[in-house]
Amino acid sequence: MAYRNGTYIAFHANGTTDPTASDIKFYNLMKAWTNKTDDDFSFINSHEKTASVRDTSKKITLRSRLVQRLNNSKHLVLIIGKTTKDDTDWVPFEIEHAIDKCKMPVIIVYASSIINTDNAIRNPKNLSHYWPKSLKQRIENGSVNAIHIPFKKAPLIDAIGQFNIQKQPTGKGYGIYSEEANSNFGLN
Repeated sequence: MAYRNGTYIAFHANGTTDPTASDIKFYNLMKAWTNKTDDDFSFINSHEKTASVRDTSKKITLRSRLVQRLNNSKHLVLIIGKTTKDDTDWVPFEIEHAIDKCKMPVIIVYASSIINTDNAIRNPKNLSHYWPKSLKQRIENGSVNAIHIPFKKAPLIDAIGQFNIQKQPTGKGYGIYSEEANSNFGLN
């Protein structure tokens, strides 16, 4: 979990900080994008924005910090990798709070490890077996506005800049970019 200029980023670390063993590698790539100076992508670690939470902190303290960060966010970026659906504590909590309490849109970013072409994004229902249960329920009942994108810098920057609580994606949970937009992003 991280926070970037009003963007709350959730991913499943699968109980590890080994960047090759979990979805954390995609979070780390976003941090690397921040270090490049060729564009305006910036990333601010949420632990620098609020009181830090140590690994030994009680669950209630961590929950309080997550709520504070979510309440100060404009949207939720949810990185979907192979293990995201397996998370049973923090990712579902973040999804539920972001959607149910904060009414924020979700930018669903699919890791390259689960989609083999950018075209796979064009039918999000075909990717539903990767969704955490809490997200799947909200997409299927139409209670979330979401856009589905591949883990690529251009569409991520665009989605973060375009969508927020006041301007939500359309498609009742199944939102996608148009063919023209995908072409402009350099996607197939």
